[in-house]
Amino acid sequence: MSHSETLLISSNGQGLYEFTRQVESIVKNVNLDIGICHLFVRHTSCSLIIQENADPSAKHDLERWLNRLVPENDPLYTHIYEGADDMPAHIKAALTATSLSIPIVDGRLALGTWQGVYFTH
Repeated sequence: MSHSETLLISSNGQGLYEFTRQVESIVKNVNLDIGICHLFVRHTSCSLIIQENADPSAKHDLERWLNRLVPENDPLYTHIYEGADDMPAHIKAALTATSLSIPIVDGRLALGTWQGVYFTH
């Protein structure tokens, strides 16, 4: 059995945007006991990660670290026409992942206790 669905996730600039609940809802509605949930982002300046979702400071620290690693307005960037956050987002997407595969066990995402699925921009 396979199922395909498109999620639209809005972002407001750079950051991590959790969408675990939306994915969990889809998995629940598919009614599949065991399988793989494969996620893929179809955008060149976005990516996907699994990260802690219990303590908001972990998200905050990761966002700050990524922004320090790949700052806006770096003088080396030549791809600047789509805004100051665009080239850093492309680099972050190259450093992270554009797809994730998460096991489904007993009809649920087999994420760890403190793990969530995030869209990065």
